[in-house]
Amino acid sequence: MLSKIKSAAILGIDAYEVEVEVDITFGLPTFSIVGLPDASVKESKDRVRSAIKNSEVEFPQNKKITVNLSPADRKKEGPSFDLPIAIGILAAEDFVSSEKIYDYLIIGELSLDGKINSIKGALSISILAKEKNYKGVIVPISNADEAAVVEGVDVIPVTSLKEVIDFLNNKKNIEPYKINIYDIFSKSSIYPVDFSEVKGQQHIKRALEIAAAGGHNVLMIGPPGSGKTMLARRFPTILPEMTLEEAIETTKIHSVSGIMKQKTALVATRPFRSPHHTISDAGLIGGGAIPKPGEVSLAHNGVLFLDELPEFNRNVLEVLRQPLEDGFIVISRAAMSIGYPARFMLLAAMNPCPCGYFTHPSRPCSCSSQQRDKYISKISGPLLDRIDIHVEVPVVKYNDLASKFDAETSIVIRQRVNKARKIQEQRFAGTKIFFNAHMGPKQIKKFCVLDEESKNLLKNAIENLGLSARAYDRILKVSRTIADLEGMENITASHIAEAIQYRSLDRDYWKIGI
Repeated sequence: MLSKIKSAAILGIDAYEVEVEVDITFGLPTFSIVGLPDASVKESKDRVRSAIKNSEVEFPQNKKITVNLSPADRKKEGPSFDLPIAIGILAAEDFVSSEKIYDYLIIGELSLDGKINSIKGALSISILAKEKNYKGVIVPISNADEAAVVEGVDVIPVTSLKEVIDFLNNKKNIEPYKINIYDIFSKSSIYPVDFSEVKGQQHIKRALEIAAAGGHNVLMIGPPGSGKTMLARRFPTILPEMTLEEAIETTKIHSVSGIMKQKTALVATRPFRSPHHTISDAGLIGGGAIPKPGEVSLAHNGVLFLDELPEFNRNVLEVLRQPLEDGFIVISRAAMSIGYPARFMLLAAMNPCPCGYFTHPSRPCSCSSQQRDKYISKISGPLLDRIDIHVEVPVVKYNDLASKFDAETSIVIRQRVNKARKIQEQRFAGTKIFFNAHMGPKQIKKFCVLDEESKNLLKNAIENLGLSARAYDRILKVSRTIADLEGMENITASHIAEAIQYRSLDRDYWKIGI
């Protein structure tokens, strides 16, 4: 007998349809799976056999079982085909009615006792079911919240193979799982941290507010214990709220990566990813035989924080250049190329020298000027070109730490950021540019017109402060954002003066030598 079950697999962050064909004939007792299965798919034979036996159903004896995963030219991986293979075998043996089978995409990993475990990519599979006009999806109960995000698809949550058999045979009624997506989105978009928890550092908070308003990448430079990491972790809280579309796209990436928490329907807060400096280039941008998303994609629509920036391998940092420019990363292998979205804001932190105390007011620095030069020059010029704001983070003073005054909350700062972002939306309407940070020479010439006072101030800064040529465009972009925060159409000298402060690494006294 031959049966066909509809299932799905993940390629990139999207799902594609897989037809699980099961043919059972008399012959030597064998169980083979074809269609480019990987090791975990091949191992499903033992899981399926035990799960069927432990579900009070007889496994076919003395028969040849052939399973084909179509399309056969795409590599299949993971244990998520266990459930459709088991249902296919039972359908071929007439233990399962075929009336409902073709209405659903079936997906799930089986335990030996017949229980169904969670799978990756449930949201993408649910979206596929809607696109292909299926009635619904049969998924593990732990993935039900995630799959139910898609409206118009019946999500059938199941806990065991026996339950699926009874449902398909009309012996048990399982109500489609429903959630209120807007209610969940609202409740999930709350951050556990807030900018009001940071004492002092008003200058740094101001720089981060400007960065959030204009989409500028930031590098913070300061001694250990000055609060760089604390500030970084609160940076996403002042970015504009995620839209539902952004939340769904971000959730798809996290789902296919297998990092979604159970009973979590949506990633509704902006991601904050902080990889260790020992990470490989594959870990940062993604990779593997079948490419998986890396940290830059997991940070999509959020923040990628690189602490101790000079300690990262230089080759690893260089791979950031493409996603920083394009907001997209393409991973190529001999058999395939897969693209992942990677539109994130880069937030980096570093010490001013190897010992960390070059700018400390009381602790002496033990590094020579050559050691400082070598340390900071680990950051390449092309990468530095993509960072608009360099800001020095001083040690927090006692009076600030002991202060009982409440600092501004993230919500208050975010309101100003939202107003500036709306100005930019109107300015760049009809283009592929969304923030001031993405302006090219044409847009800078059009939207960053300076009066004579501003021109003279910028000229003096370039000539007298030793600012590099790369600082010129960056200062204009940041000045445009500062003006937007104040609701001003034209850039003034005060905006230029403030923007000049945010080019620390371009000044002569750092003696970078790059």
